[in-house]
Amino acid sequence: MALSTQQVREHMLTYLEGTGCQIIETSPHHVTVKLSPQADRQLTNRPYYWGFVDRTGAEAETLSFTFVFDPEQYDQNEQKKRAADPADKLLSRYYGAAPVLPQIGPGRIQREDVTYGSSRLQQIWNAARQEGFCLYLFEQPPSLQRETLFSAAYEPWLGVCFKAEMSCDVKKEELHFIGISLVTGQIITPFPDRLRGVTLSPRLPENIHIRPASISLSQAAGSLESYLIRSLAEMDYGWAEQARERLKEELAVIDIYYEDLLKEPDEEKLVSIREQYANRRSETTWQYEPKVHLSAITCGLFHLRSTWRGSKK
Repeated sequence: MALSTQQVREHMLTYLEGTGCQIIETSPHHVTVKLSPQADRQLTNRPYYWGFVDRTGAEAETLSFTFVFDPEQYDQNEQKKRAADPADKLLSRYYGAAPVLPQIGPGRIQREDVTYGSSRLQQIWNAARQEGFCLYLFEQPPSLQRETLFSAAYEPWLGVCFKAEMSCDVKKEELHFIGISLVTGQIITPFPDRLRGVTLSPRLPENIHIRPASISLSQAAGSLESYLIRSLAEMDYGWAEQARERLKEELAVIDIYYEDLLKEPDEEKLVSIREQYANRRSETTWQYEPKVHLSAITCGLFHLRSTWRGSKK
Protein backbone atom coordinates (compact mmCIF):
# COMPACT_ATOMS: atom_id res chain seq x y z
CA MET A 1 0.00 0.00 0.00
CA ALA A 2 1.13 3.57 -0.64
CA LEU A 3 1.60 5.78 2.40
CA SER A 4 -0.56 8.85 2.84
CA THR A 5 0.92 12.29 3.45
CA GLN A 6 0.07 11.93 7.15
CA GLN A 7 1.79 8.54 7.38
CA VAL A 8 4.91 9.87 5.65
CA ARG A 9 4.92 12.75 8.13
CA GLU A 10 4.63 10.34 11.08
CA HIS A 11 7.50 8.22 9.77
CA MET A 12 9.65 11.31 9.32
CA LEU A 13 8.88 12.78 12.75
CA THR A 14 9.48 9.43 14.44
CA TYR A 15 12.93 9.27 12.87
CA LEU A 16 13.78 12.91 13.66
CA GLU A 17 12.66 12.62 17.28
CA GLY A 18 14.33 9.23 17.68
CA THR A 19 17.68 10.61 16.54
CA GLY A 20 17.44 13.68 18.80
CA CYS A 21 16.91 16.34 16.13
CA GLN A 22 15.76 19.83 17.16
CA ILE A 23 12.28 20.58 15.80
CA ILE A 24 12.12 24.28 14.94
CA GLU A 25 8.68 24.50 13.32
CA THR A 26 6.05 22.00 12.32
CA SER A 27 2.66 21.86 10.62
CA PRO A 28 0.56 19.13 8.98
CA HIS A 29 2.40 19.91 5.74
CA HIS A 30 6.04 20.40 6.79
CA VAL A 31 8.64 20.29 9.53
CA THR A 32 11.68 22.55 9.90
CA VAL A 33 14.44 20.86 11.85
CA LYS A 34 18.08 21.19 12.83
CA LEU A 35 19.62 17.78 12.45
CA SER A 36 21.35 16.03 15.30
CA PRO A 37 24.92 14.81 14.71
CA GLN A 38 23.59 11.26 14.30
CA ALA A 39 20.99 12.27 11.68
CA ASP A 40 23.44 14.57 9.90
CA ARG A 41 25.95 11.74 9.55
CA GLN A 42 23.25 9.43 8.16
CA LEU A 43 21.49 11.85 5.79
CA THR A 44 23.82 14.55 4.44
CA ASN A 45 26.64 12.51 2.89
CA ARG A 46 29.44 14.63 4.39
CA PRO A 47 32.10 12.01 5.26
CA TYR A 48 35.01 14.43 4.87
CA TYR A 49 33.44 16.99 7.19
CA TRP A 50 32.66 14.40 9.85
CA GLY A 51 36.11 12.90 9.44
CA PHE A 52 37.53 16.37 10.18
CA VAL A 53 35.29 16.72 13.25
CA ASP A 54 36.33 13.29 14.53
CA ARG A 55 40.06 13.98 13.98
CA THR A 56 40.17 17.49 15.45
CA GLY A 57 37.42 17.34 18.05
CA ALA A 58 35.93 20.53 16.61
CA GLU A 59 32.38 21.43 17.55
CA ALA A 60 30.05 20.04 14.89
CA GLU A 61 27.72 22.34 12.98
CA THR A 62 24.82 20.32 11.63
CA LEU A 63 22.58 21.27 8.72
CA SER A 64 18.95 22.38 8.89
CA PHE A 65 16.12 21.40 6.57
CA THR A 66 12.50 22.18 5.88
CA PHE A 67 11.00 18.83 4.94
CA VAL A 68 7.73 19.32 3.04
CA PHE A 69 5.19 16.48 2.97
CA ASP A 70 2.44 18.21 0.95
CA PRO A 71 4.23 20.55 -1.50
CA GLU A 72 1.05 21.94 -3.08
CA GLN A 73 -0.60 22.85 0.23
CA TYR A 74 2.66 24.13 1.69
CA ASP A 75 3.25 26.44 -1.30
CA GLN A 76 -0.30 27.77 -1.06
CA ASN A 77 0.21 28.56 2.63
CA GLU A 78 3.50 30.29 1.91
CA GLN A 79 1.84 32.39 -0.79
CA LYS A 80 -0.87 33.42 1.68
CA LYS A 81 1.77 34.43 4.24
CA ARG A 82 3.54 36.52 1.62
CA ALA A 83 0.28 38.13 0.54
CA ALA A 84 -0.49 39.06 4.15
CA ASP A 85 2.93 40.66 4.67
CA PRO A 86 2.76 44.47 4.02
CA ALA A 87 6.32 44.55 2.71
CA ASP A 88 5.57 41.76 0.25
CA LYS A 89 2.38 43.53 -0.83
CA LEU A 90 4.36 46.66 -1.63
CA LEU A 91 6.99 44.72 -3.59
CA SER A 92 4.40 42.70 -5.51
CA ARG A 93 2.62 45.92 -6.54
CA TYR A 94 5.72 47.02 -8.44
CA TYR A 95 7.42 43.73 -9.33
CA GLY A 96 4.59 41.18 -9.39
CA ALA A 97 4.07 38.12 -7.19
CA ALA A 98 7.29 36.40 -6.22
CA PRO A 99 7.47 32.62 -6.64
CA VAL A 100 7.91 30.43 -3.56
CA LEU A 101 11.64 29.82 -3.16
CA PRO A 102 13.57 27.42 -0.94
CA GLN A 103 13.82 28.83 2.55
CA ILE A 104 17.27 30.23 3.25
CA GLY A 105 18.21 31.58 6.62
CA PRO A 106 20.34 31.03 9.70
CA GLY A 107 21.83 27.58 9.68
CA ARG A 108 21.36 27.20 5.91
CA ILE A 109 17.78 25.95 6.05
CA GLN A 110 17.19 24.00 2.85
CA ARG A 111 13.81 22.91 1.56
CA GLU A 112 13.26 19.35 0.47
CA ASP A 113 10.00 17.64 -0.56
CA VAL A 114 9.49 14.28 1.14
CA THR A 115 6.69 12.20 -0.33
CA TYR A 116 6.05 8.47 -0.69
CA GLY A 117 8.61 7.11 -3.14
CA SER A 118 11.06 9.98 -2.67
CA SER A 119 14.75 9.19 -2.29
CA ARG A 120 14.92 11.04 1.04
CA LEU A 121 12.18 8.88 2.59
CA GLN A 122 13.94 5.77 1.32
CA GLN A 123 17.19 7.04 2.83
CA ILE A 124 15.50 7.50 6.21
CA TRP A 125 14.05 4.01 6.06
CA ASN A 126 17.50 2.63 5.25
CA ALA A 127 19.04 4.53 8.17
CA ALA A 128 16.30 3.37 10.52
CA ARG A 129 16.76 -0.20 9.30
CA GLN A 130 20.51 -0.08 9.96
CA GLU A 131 20.11 1.44 13.41
CA GLY A 132 17.09 -0.53 14.57
CA PHE A 133 16.77 -3.64 12.45
CA CYS A 134 16.38 -5.77 15.58
CA LEU A 135 14.58 -4.53 18.69
CA TYR A 136 14.45 -6.00 22.19
CA LEU A 137 11.74 -4.29 24.19
CA PHE A 138 9.65 -4.77 27.31
CA GLU A 139 6.18 -3.48 28.08
CA GLN A 140 6.36 -1.10 31.04
CA PRO A 141 3.80 -2.12 33.68
CA PRO A 142 1.78 0.31 35.79
CA SER A 143 3.46 1.50 38.99
CA LEU A 144 1.04 -0.63 41.04
CA GLN A 145 2.70 -3.77 39.72
CA ARG A 146 5.90 -2.97 41.62
CA GLU A 147 4.03 -3.09 44.92
CA THR A 148 2.26 -6.42 44.39
CA LEU A 149 3.46 -9.65 45.96
CA PHE A 150 3.37 -11.67 42.74
CA SER A 151 5.31 -10.95 39.61
CA ALA A 152 3.49 -10.42 36.33
CA ALA A 153 3.84 -12.97 33.53
CA TYR A 154 5.25 -11.59 30.29
CA GLU A 155 4.85 -13.33 26.95
CA PRO A 156 7.59 -13.07 24.29
CA TRP A 157 6.44 -12.09 20.80
CA LEU A 158 8.38 -11.96 17.55
CA GLY A 159 7.27 -9.04 15.41
CA VAL A 160 8.45 -8.67 11.81
CA CYS A 161 7.71 -5.88 9.34
CA PHE A 162 7.78 -7.38 5.85
CA LYS A 163 7.92 -5.48 2.57
CA ALA A 164 6.18 -7.12 -0.39
CA GLU A 165 7.27 -5.74 -3.77
CA MET A 166 5.04 -6.44 -6.77
CA SER A 167 6.86 -5.36 -9.92
CA CYS A 168 6.65 -5.56 -13.70
CA ASP A 169 6.92 -2.47 -15.90
CA VAL A 170 5.30 -0.74 -12.92
CA LYS A 171 5.97 -1.28 -9.23
CA LYS A 172 3.90 -1.49 -6.06
CA GLU A 173 5.04 -2.01 -2.47
CA GLU A 174 3.11 -3.09 0.61
CA LEU A 175 4.16 -3.23 4.27
CA HIS A 176 2.91 -6.07 6.48
CA PHE A 177 3.72 -5.91 10.22
CA ILE A 178 2.95 -9.33 11.73
CA GLY A 179 3.56 -10.75 15.18
CA ILE A 180 3.62 -14.27 16.61
CA SER A 181 3.60 -15.42 20.22
CA LEU A 182 6.58 -17.61 21.04
CA VAL A 183 4.43 -19.30 23.69
CA THR A 184 1.13 -20.07 21.95
CA GLY A 185 1.95 -19.59 18.26
CA GLN A 186 -0.88 -17.07 17.89
CA ILE A 187 -0.36 -14.75 14.91
CA ILE A 188 -1.65 -11.19 14.96
CA THR A 189 -1.89 -8.92 11.95
CA PRO A 190 -1.46 -6.04 11.94
CA PHE A 191 0.81 -6.42 14.96
CA PRO A 192 0.61 -2.69 15.90
CA ASP A 193 -2.93 -3.49 17.14
CA ARG A 194 -1.27 -5.49 19.93
CA LEU A 195 1.16 -2.68 20.70
CA ARG A 196 -1.38 0.16 20.68
CA GLY A 197 -1.37 2.03 23.99
CA VAL A 198 1.62 0.06 25.29
CA THR A 199 4.72 1.84 26.61
CA LEU A 200 7.85 -0.02 25.53
CA SER A 201 11.37 0.26 26.88
CA PRO A 202 14.64 -1.66 26.53
CA ARG A 203 14.76 -1.77 30.34
CA LEU A 204 13.61 -4.95 32.07
CA PRO A 205 10.81 -3.96 34.46
CA GLU A 206 10.80 -4.90 38.12
CA ASN A 207 8.64 -7.70 39.51
CA ILE A 208 7.95 -9.50 36.23
CA HIS A 209 8.90 -12.88 34.80
CA ILE A 210 9.12 -14.09 31.19
CA ARG A 211 7.10 -17.14 30.23
CA PRO A 212 9.33 -19.79 28.59
CA ALA A 213 9.05 -19.98 24.82
CA SER A 214 7.73 -23.15 23.23
CA ILE A 215 8.62 -22.04 19.71
CA SER A 216 12.13 -21.21 18.53
CA LEU A 217 12.89 -17.99 16.71
CA SER A 218 13.60 -19.81 13.46
CA GLN A 219 10.28 -21.69 13.70
CA ALA A 220 8.43 -18.47 14.49
CA ALA A 221 10.05 -16.63 11.57
CA GLY A 222 9.14 -19.51 9.25
CA SER A 223 5.53 -19.46 10.47
CA LEU A 224 5.25 -15.72 9.81
CA GLU A 225 6.75 -16.06 6.33
CA SER A 226 4.41 -18.96 5.48
CA TYR A 227 1.41 -17.03 6.77
CA LEU A 228 2.28 -13.98 4.67
CA ILE A 229 2.90 -16.07 1.55
CA ARG A 230 -0.56 -17.65 1.96
CA SER A 231 -2.08 -14.20 2.40
CA LEU A 232 -0.33 -12.86 -0.70
CA ALA A 233 -1.48 -15.88 -2.70
CA GLU A 234 -5.10 -14.82 -2.09
CA MET A 235 -4.56 -11.38 -3.67
CA ASP A 236 -5.92 -10.35 -7.05
CA TYR A 237 -3.16 -10.97 -9.59
CA GLY A 238 -4.94 -9.43 -12.53
CA TRP A 239 -2.03 -6.98 -12.75
CA ALA A 240 0.33 -9.91 -13.45
CA GLU A 241 -1.83 -11.23 -16.30
CA GLN A 242 -2.01 -7.74 -17.78
CA ALA A 243 1.79 -7.45 -17.52
CA ARG A 244 2.24 -10.76 -19.36
CA GLU A 245 -0.06 -9.53 -22.12
CA ARG A 246 2.03 -6.36 -22.45
CA LEU A 247 5.15 -8.54 -22.51
CA LYS A 248 3.76 -10.60 -25.41
CA GLU A 249 3.00 -7.42 -27.34
CA GLU A 250 6.47 -5.98 -26.73
CA LEU A 251 8.19 -9.23 -27.74
CA ALA A 252 6.05 -9.38 -30.89
CA VAL A 253 7.22 -5.87 -31.83
CA ILE A 254 10.85 -6.91 -31.31
CA ASP A 255 10.36 -10.07 -33.39
CA ILE A 256 8.86 -8.07 -36.25
CA TYR A 257 11.68 -5.52 -36.12
CA TYR A 258 14.41 -8.18 -36.27
CA GLU A 259 12.65 -10.52 -38.69
CA ASP A 260 14.31 -9.10 -41.80
CA LEU A 261 17.55 -8.24 -40.04
CA LEU A 262 18.02 -11.90 -39.10
CA LYS A 263 18.19 -12.74 -42.82
CA GLU A 264 21.48 -10.88 -43.12
CA PRO A 265 23.75 -12.91 -45.44
CA ASP A 266 26.98 -11.64 -43.88
CA GLU A 267 27.77 -14.15 -41.13
CA GLU A 268 29.78 -11.69 -39.01
CA LYS A 269 27.00 -9.10 -39.05
CA LEU A 270 24.43 -11.82 -38.42
CA VAL A 271 26.20 -12.90 -35.22
CA SER A 272 26.06 -9.32 -33.93
CA ILE A 273 22.38 -8.95 -34.88
CA ARG A 274 21.48 -12.20 -33.14
CA GLU A 275 23.22 -11.00 -29.99
CA GLN A 276 21.33 -7.68 -30.08
CA TYR A 277 18.07 -9.54 -30.67
CA ALA A 278 18.62 -11.87 -27.72
CA ASN A 279 19.59 -8.97 -25.45
CA ARG A 280 16.50 -6.96 -26.41
CA ARG A 281 14.21 -9.90 -25.68
CA SER A 282 15.99 -10.61 -22.40
CA GLU A 283 15.82 -6.98 -21.23
CA THR A 284 12.16 -6.66 -22.20
CA THR A 285 11.28 -9.92 -20.43
CA TRP A 286 13.04 -8.75 -17.27
CA GLN A 287 11.18 -5.43 -17.40
CA TYR A 288 7.66 -6.78 -17.99
CA GLU A 289 7.69 -10.22 -16.35
CA PRO A 290 5.65 -9.96 -13.09
CA LYS A 291 7.64 -10.61 -9.93
CA VAL A 292 6.85 -10.68 -6.20
CA HIS A 293 9.75 -10.16 -3.78
CA LEU A 294 9.38 -10.49 -0.01
CA SER A 295 11.89 -9.06 2.45
CA ALA A 296 12.07 -8.26 6.16
CA ILE A 297 12.57 -4.57 6.91
CA THR A 298 12.78 -4.78 10.69
CA CYS A 299 12.02 -7.22 13.48
CA GLY A 300 11.94 -7.33 17.24
CA LEU A 301 11.34 -9.35 20.36
CA PHE A 302 8.53 -7.78 22.37
CA HIS A 303 7.92 -8.97 25.93
CA LEU A 304 4.28 -8.16 26.67
CA ARG A 305 1.87 -8.80 29.51
CA SER A 306 -0.14 -11.96 29.01
CA THR A 307 -3.52 -10.37 29.76
CA TRP A 308 -4.29 -9.30 26.16
CA ARG A 309 -6.65 -11.43 24.10
CA GLY A 310 -7.17 -11.23 20.38
CA SER A 311 -8.37 -13.35 17.49
CA LYS A 312 -6.04 -16.13 16.42
CA LYS A 313 -4.94 -16.08 12.79
